[in-house]
Amino acid sequence: MEIFIYLCKQYLIMITIFLLGRMGLFILYFDKLQTSDANYWLTFLYGLRMDTISASALLVIPLLLLTLMPKTLQPLVSGFLKYYFLIIFSILIYIEIATFPFIAQYDVRPNYLFVEYLEYPKEVFSMIFAEYKRELFIALVLITSFIFFYLKRYHDRTKPIFNTPYLKRIALFLPLGILLFLGIRSSLGHRPANTSDAIFSSNRMVNEITKNSPHSILFAAYTNAKSGGNKLVKRYGKMKVDEALSRVKKRLNIQSTSAESPLKRVEKTHFKSVKPKNLVIFLQESLGYQFVEAVGGEKGITPHLNQLAKEGILFKDAYSNGTRSIRGIAGMVAGNFSIPGKGVLKRNKSQKDYFTIAKLLKPFGYYTSFIYGGESRFDNMKGWFSGNEFDEIIDQSKFENPSYIGTWGVCDGEVVTRANEEFKKHYAKGEKFASVIFSTSNHSPFDYPEDKIRLLNGLPKKGVKNAIKYADFAIGKLIELAKKEAYYKDTIFVIVADHNVRVYGDDVVPVNMFQIPALILGSDVQAKVYKQLVTQPDILATALDLIGLDLAYPIMGHSIFSDKKQNITLMQFNDYYAFRSNNKVAVLRPNKKPITFNYHDKHLEEIEHDEKLEKDALAFIVLLNHLYNEKLYK
Repeated sequence: MEIFIYLCKQYLIMITIFLLGRMGLFILYFDKLQTSDANYWLTFLYGLRMDTISASALLVIPLLLLTLMPKTLQPLVSGFLKYYFLIIFSILIYIEIATFPFIAQYDVRPNYLFVEYLEYPKEVFSMIFAEYKRELFIALVLITSFIFFYLKRYHDRTKPIFNTPYLKRIALFLPLGILLFLGIRSSLGHRPANTSDAIFSSNRMVNEITKNSPHSILFAAYTNAKSGGNKLVKRYGKMKVDEALSRVKKRLNIQSTSAESPLKRVEKTHFKSVKPKNLVIFLQESLGYQFVEAVGGEKGITPHLNQLAKEGILFKDAYSNGTRSIRGIAGMVAGNFSIPGKGVLKRNKSQKDYFTIAKLLKPFGYYTSFIYGGESRFDNMKGWFSGNEFDEIIDQSKFENPSYIGTWGVCDGEVVTRANEEFKKHYAKGEKFASVIFSTSNHSPFDYPEDKIRLLNGLPKKGVKNAIKYADFAIGKLIELAKKEAYYKDTIFVIVADHNVRVYGDDVVPVNMFQIPALILGSDVQAKVYKQLVTQPDILATALDLIGLDLAYPIMGHSIFSDKKQNITLMQFNDYYAFRSNNKVAVLRPNKKPITFNYHDKHLEEIEHDEKLEKDALAFIVLLNHLYNEKLYK
């Protein structure tokens, strides 16, 4: 009985920490919860189940020690458990506090990103100190206070336990072990409970508050470690690869008979030229449509982009692959949608022989480069670009005496100046070039040289809108510099965001927050506003069409000048997928039935199941996984 009481006390402390965190979130986001289709008070009941999973798992080691260790080791066990629970409780307090800024930033509980960002301590801790001083201070005060109180009030409660006869303690291991096992498994069914069991409403914030942060982090890390495995995909449903391929090819309107690359086909250019154009893709960090007046956003933030929109092909309804830069890079450099699990930039089988524009254009004599003001090791960009045939990586280490370096690297203004110099060199040598430039300014904590722009009235200097205004300044500067050079007339420029600045909203998948601005410019490009739905792969296919070459590639999209172009997009939001065809959207969730929605007035309205649409959504997930695993995207 003493063992049971001891473990119960530790369980209740952990549950209290989780409950206080959930109550804080419930109060903070109460306005969002009121649109729920379910009783939002159930978040505490279902949340207790998720909390119990984490707490039970953390009690396994104490149970083993208290039941199986001989009495002679009591002082050692006592000392270990004293500091074991001190560390555990402190970590749990920290995670609960960290959950608040994480949800504010990503609109979800801490997940695999929480772990992944720890791979880059320099950038992340600089961002934390700059952006989250208050939260960091609160965490330090609370944890320090807890440690002081814990150590001062601590009493060794293991002595009565070890006074229990050894055989009796061993006998208690089985029933208590079964109890903890049931707590961890939280299910008597075939499968144990997981994060999907916290989902009982179509209101996403209700579901996120119901989850448990430590469980969410560890479960995401566990499933992410299995990236590329069929088990990850089967959480969405089962489908044979042949059926998936057939469905995807039909949806994409692709005719291909290649066994080595099932989506590869020859696409004839609509702009045949004896002198193919150069290609420059300027990928914008976190530039959402809502900041760009030209595509229906706010006035006054992006004057350069708004003006340039009158000179080229403006995409009014463009959508990103996902919510991470690596997803946007894959869309604009490899032309594919987001694969389940880790993005291809960080996956082993895509570090070589994976399709990219560098591999595509190399046979035509193009010199290819990736230009980035930060450290290209971040998100393994350097490894992926260099491994997939880009000739040169120019990152922060290759900028000599830059005048301004922020948390994430050299400012965009200097990056575009360096890019312009590189393009002039290639052109002077008669060398065709294709380059991907990746901006850094619009990323928390929003570092940029303030003397280059007129700050927006009443808004913080270190805020998203002023950072975007500086990014817009750099866009204008690149085109201004290019227009003064001979290479401009022979170059196609693409300006497009990797993803929106922050994906949030009450919908199960906030589709509107995947909308991004996109623009293609060039001396021969006729001004045009394209109002149909487009994806990042569509934008890439359009840019490649405009350079004037017949090309064979597996890009999951079509040029807007092709009659094969389809109005579809596939969006990944954490571990959810939303497949949109015109204004109908099928949402796939792990271990849950698909849902079909109508997308109206920038919100999802649930409608009757569209089985064909839902199966086609699953087909994309199955095929994306298969193409990666079998190295068939080439």
